[in-house]
Amino acid sequence: MGNRRKARECALQVLYDLEYNAVKTDADLDMRLADFFVCFPEPGTVEPETETFTVRLVKGVLEHGDAIDALIQRASTNWKLERMAVVDRNLLRLATYELKYVGDIPPKVSLNEAIEIAKRYGTEDSSAFINGILDKISSLVHAFPSKAAPEATEDPA
Repeated sequence: MGNRRKARECALQVLYDLEYNAVKTDADLDMRLADFFVCFPEPGTVEPETETFTVRLVKGVLEHGDAIDALIQRASTNWKLERMAVVDRNLLRLATYELKYVGDIPPKVSLNEAIEIAKRYGTEDSSAFINGILDKISSLVHAFPSKAAPEATEDPA
């Protein structure tokens, strides 16, 4: 498994934990991340590049959380965010962050990585669910050259 895949999986685990144990300050988040890398997945097995990318993903998702959630909600007709499985919701957040805010990763890579991780951590239907929503999000995000999709309240037409 490559460093970036491992980082995405680590970020998914951290975001899953934060769903139930929210942090209130940046210092709390930094401590939670440090604790994660001391204890999981196996102490001392995370390469520095993996740790750096994990932190970038987690902090990016948290920093842009409202915009990311609005974009997911816009793309997921008939599904409210709170009804989605926690793994699916956080995997969508990670991939949406990459699609919208990370310019050095090709969109196809972000989509494929999310689908593969969904197969490992999600339910039997997670990969198809993730694929459908991320395909819509990718279309919205990449319709605009700045990689920034319109906010959920804007009409792109």
